[in-house]
Amino acid sequence: MHRALATLVCIGASIAPLGWVAAQGVLRGTVRSASGTSISGAMVGIAGSTLYTQTDGDGRYRLSAVPSGEIRLRAAAIGYSPAATVVTLAGGDSATADFTLEPSPLELTPVDVVSTKLPQFGDHPATSVAQVSPDEIDRRAVNTIDEAVDKEPGIQFLNGQINIRGSTGYVQGLNSRVLFLVDGVPMNQGDRGGINWDLVPVDHIERADILKGAGSSLYGSAALGGVVNVTTRDVPAGLHARVRLTGGIFTDPPHPVWGFRDKPGLQGGGDGMISYGTEIFGASVTGGARHSDGYREHDSQNHWQMAAKSRWQTSPKTRVDVSGAWADDRYDTPLSWCTQGECDDMGQAYQPFKVDTGGRAPWTHSRKGYVAAQARTVVSERFAWHARASWFRTDFFDQRRDTSEFGISNRFGAEVRVEAHPDSTRSVLVGGEATFSDVTSDVFQNHSQSEYSAYAEVEQPLSRLARGSARLKAGARIDFLAVDGGSLTAVVSPRLGGSFPVGSHGAAVRASVGRGFRAPSLAERFVDLVAPEFGLRVVPNPGLRPETAWSFELGGRSAPSLGIMRVDGALFWTEARDLIEPTLIVTPGGPVIQLQNVAEARIAGVDATLLAAIDRLTTSLSYTYLHTQRRVPGSANAPLAYRPGHQVKLSADYSLGRANLGADFRHASRPERIELEGFVDPRRVPMNVLDLRAQWTRGPLELRLLLANALNYVYNLVPQTLAPVRTTTLTAVWSH
Repeated sequence: MHRALATLVCIGASIAPLGWVAAQGVLRGTVRSASGTSISGAMVGIAGSTLYTQTDGDGRYRLSAVPSGEIRLRAAAIGYSPAATVVTLAGGDSATADFTLEPSPLELTPVDVVSTKLPQFGDHPATSVAQVSPDEIDRRAVNTIDEAVDKEPGIQFLNGQINIRGSTGYVQGLNSRVLFLVDGVPMNQGDRGGINWDLVPVDHIERADILKGAGSSLYGSAALGGVVNVTTRDVPAGLHARVRLTGGIFTDPPHPVWGFRDKPGLQGGGDGMISYGTEIFGASVTGGARHSDGYREHDSQNHWQMAAKSRWQTSPKTRVDVSGAWADDRYDTPLSWCTQGECDDMGQAYQPFKVDTGGRAPWTHSRKGYVAAQARTVVSERFAWHARASWFRTDFFDQRRDTSEFGISNRFGAEVRVEAHPDSTRSVLVGGEATFSDVTSDVFQNHSQSEYSAYAEVEQPLSRLARGSARLKAGARIDFLAVDGGSLTAVVSPRLGGSFPVGSHGAAVRASVGRGFRAPSLAERFVDLVAPEFGLRVVPNPGLRPETAWSFELGGRSAPSLGIMRVDGALFWTEARDLIEPTLIVTPGGPVIQLQNVAEARIAGVDATLLAAIDRLTTSLSYTYLHTQRRVPGSANAPLAYRPGHQVKLSADYSLGRANLGADFRHASRPERIELEGFVDPRRVPMNVLDLRAQWTRGPLELRLLLANALNYVYNLVPQTLAPVRTTTLTAVWSH
């Protein structure tokens, strides 16, 4: 680490003056599709330099501090073939370069912004990544971004908790082994470590990028299993407005004996956005609300939200962004379905749509919000620095049958990093990060946790060892953790990876090995309550140790075959230590639950995707196989809980000009094991869910129809909690 810092200082001292000596100018232009449609969120820049930017909602871009001379400019966007052009720029002058990108549904990760903190143009990442494009978010008519992320290969949500290749399992929202970022800013809760997927309004989101596998060498704690980075929409020049209205209806239970109300359940809401910007300054505000009657008994929800973002080009070299969001939820809490004798069971052994008579009182009021500021200065085309600061606050109140719980937490974060490019083929990234979290709660008590870290990563070609653009990435991060101001615990997370082109048509092989970790959340350490699902007390364990894991991946992608199909796949293997799991302990006062470092685990498998495009039809078929093993001294080896062995996802879209028809099918096999079996209803079945959708656009108006769970398949992913039934939703969007 000290060598990397010294190297960076030397590079900065040697190359920074060059940027000041050479005369600089401005490049501006647009990025459009072959049909003339503006492409927002496209990356435009000079490969191997600090000069890059994204297009706004109108497809416009502006690139400052560009050196004079002949410039090779590149543009790339999800779903399109990258393009490049050569521009000659006179010193102190400006020039225009417009791009037209051809649709290419077989193009895989033309821009990578998550496997490293620096955007990569068309370079093959050393670790598997997935992307959710703006078109996918729109087509799927989602209300929250997790509904779109859930369709990606190798990913499964369990009652709101994300699993990337089986990383997390399910622990009732007390942790996440996946790190959630908003514009690169960590947003996992300060107390529980979980993720609020409704924090940012979906109309405020441009795209989502997903890193599969350990990312702690750059991102630190919680990135043990992967990273999800949500990028919000940039503020375009001019005046813009957008209104979205949504209405839907829940289908009745498939069997009359499961009925629980006399009329169908409804849901609906509305969002609005307005923005104004110039080349120097811009701001946008988004706000909205929605209501749902729910698809189960005691399942209604009210949600209010708002978000804002501003940008300021303080000088040709420096840009400052300030953003924030706030969400307020008040919802009933159907803890679990009722079993025989606990409600009006109609003679049934269980009633999946009903809750027991004593469970109709619980409700939750949850509020969360964040403010973040970021600044980036391009010293020269070879040297730049970036700084950020953020505050994320969550506040919840839970009303239970005969008690209540509350918790208020804050997460403060700051980061400074510098990037250097000694030449157009090499890059060096060095940074430091600090996080302070605290909680005030009657179930977690009053505690705090601090994290301090430093990291570095180097990327360079292997031209002496391999032909073409074979590249090697190596990096490491050290994190120091302290609870309540106590002694520091150090965790080191290295990573080594490489990508190797095969031929000249886009095929490549990738390989990586890295160490991930997750610090126990304050809630895991200090939780003290009675779990309503089991009727057992959960007791604290302040001595929890960080979870760690070594992750290995060997993958590759083929070149397009016959011009209509392409394959991407990976073999992955994770060896985890000190996993935190709920453990049943027998005490003189009776059984209790405590979260303990009890397990070693192995997660291995295959993650493969086939893409195909024929004329107007685009399809993808993915398969994920998981083999998991939980090893606890004194106990027989067993599969990890809540990990299905097989997942299949099939998506198809057919374009009809102004209209688009699509379908998504998801299958997950029945999990072999769940936690605390014997204290919960163990009923569970495979998941087989089909979503049908349609989209129609004419001018500023867009209509979206979604039939979720079209077969009205009844299933549950976690004990005694029914997954959503068939829901029909119509969305209307007007844009200006």
